[in-house]
Amino acid sequence: MITPVVNKKKYTYKDYLNTPDDRRYELIEGELIMTPSPVTYHQWISKNLEYELESFVRKTKTGRVFYAPYDVHLDDENVLQPDILFVSNERLDIIGEKNIKGAPDLVIEIISESTAYNDLVRKKKLYARFGVREYWIVDPGEKNVDAYQIKDMTFKHSRTFTQKDKLKSQILEGLSINLVDIFTY
Repeated sequence: MITPVVNKKKYTYKDYLNTPDDRRYELIEGELIMTPSPVTYHQWISKNLEYELESFVRKTKTGRVFYAPYDVHLDDENVLQPDILFVSNERLDIIGEKNIKGAPDLVIEIISESTAYNDLVRKKKLYARFGVREYWIVDPGEKNVDAYQIKDMTFKHSRTFTQKDKLKSQILEGLSINLVDIFTY
């Protein structure tokens, strides 16, 4: 017996704009996904990373840093809310009044049980397809950061930084973050 395929409704940016303000949603390939609030340790890591990145970017005057919840509108079927993102001075025109319209230069996702698959697979493919230059996946459990660079519309793993390392960026020359300080709670 063949089971009929049930067509799921494809949502658009217009539908996304009508979601409740008291919940966090993302739109991935037309699928509306509600994500729960991050846990305390996730927020601790996010705050520490954002602080270090913001301090560096302000000092070097290289662009703008934003953190969730903030929409990255890639197209009408893909609106994501990365944990942290960076837009270089050369691309400030993608910063709109309500969101980022296009691919940031750097996206940072901190994985959790509820977001791991999307961060590691679905969103990673989308960020590459739309041209994010550098992608960091932070794993709080392992206390490491996997860094990826874009090449031929896909991400190539460049390095895994452990909590003993200094995190460095390929696109933010001179950035050096002591990961032990990021993960220590």
